Amino acid sequence: MADEVLRERRGHVELLTINRPEARNAVNGAVSHGLASALDQLAEDPEAWVVVITGGGDKAFSAGMDLKAFAAGEAGAVMNVNGGFGGIARRKFPKPLIAAVNGPALAGGLEIVLSCDLVVAADHATFGIPEAKRGLIAGAGGLFRLPKRLPLAVALELALTGDPIDARRAYELGLVNRVVPGDRLLDEALLLAERIAENAPLAVRYSKSVMLGVVDDDEAAGWRLTDEAVALVFDSADAMEGSIAFAEKRKPNWQGR
Repeated sequence: MADEVLRERRGHVELLTINRPEARNAVNGAVSHGLASALDQLAEDPEAWVVVITGGGDKAFSAGMDLKAFAAGEAGAVMNVNGGFGGIARRKFPKPLIAAVNGPALAGGLEIVLSCDLVVAADHATFGIPEAKRGLIAGAGGLFRLPKRLPLAVALELALTGDPIDARRAYELGLVNRVVPGDRLLDEALLLAERIAENAPLAVRYSKSVMLGVVDDDEAAGWRLTDEAVALVFDSADAMEGSIAFAEKRKPNWQGR
């Protein structure tokens, strides 16, 4: 396993940590491949009953796709792994996934959260999809998963303004299961995972399967529309300008093309 993704087993619970705190746990090719490999193995591991995903350090859960890697042509390595972005966005993982959100979960970071079943958030966490500020769109499921988890007007506001909401607001809206002090985050997330792991694993898996089978019937259409939009937007001049402007720490010069 690459150093970009750390693994720790606690009983029947596996803890996965995105380990790029110096880059706000932004997802590059190594992170995507690391998470994909871990989740491939855990899906088949009969002793792994629940998986918790968190970010290294306390500054961010994940800032999403590494825009420097995107500008350098690494988008394929980030997106084209088993499970899609981060090895998780398109994956139908059979076991419970818990996001332990230790700071801002932005852009693809929020899309990783939305790929999980339950969310425990530190009280300083924030949630947002700021892609429009960079000339991009949320291409890893956020545009159709957010309206399922939030009221449509709120989801639209997040997508169109790019502004985030804080952990307390996310909890009030039902996006987050628990908000806890940052120093208790992992303990609380693992406690929740252990409570689930006390139950019969087959019953847990099929309870998840039935519930999400009903909720996710229209995901194929969501992915089709997302892929069509991504093909247009990510290949635009504005997408490159937004990424370069971000790397150069300047205001982008939008052209609308």
